[in-house]
Amino acid sequence: MSTIVAISTAVGNAGIGIIRMSGEKSFEIIKKIFKPKKENFSIEANTINYGYIVDNETIIDEVLVSFFKAPKSFTTEDMCEINSHGRNSCYE
Repeated sequence: MSTIVAISTAVGNAGIGIIRMSGEKSFEIIKKIFKPKKENFSIEANTINYGYIVDNETIIDEVLVSFFKAPKSFTTEDMCEINSHGRNSCYE
C-alpha cells in the first residue's frame, strides 16, 4: 500500500499548519526528517513529541509530531501528524 502525505489545514493564514502522513513507510520517512528533542527517542503509539523538522542538519521548523500505530488510527494504518508553524501574513 502507498504512503500518502497531505496538508490538513485550510488554505489561508493560520498559526499552526498540520501535515498528515499515513501508510507503511510513514514512520520510516518521519525518522529521516524529525529530530526529537528527547534523548533515547522511540516511536510510541498515541504520543506527541517535541522536536524539529530538518533537512540534513538544517532546522526547517520547530514542531510537535503525533504518532498513531495501525490499526488504531483514523486510516487504520501507521500514521503521524506534524504540527508546524503556519502561514501568517505578517511574514509575507
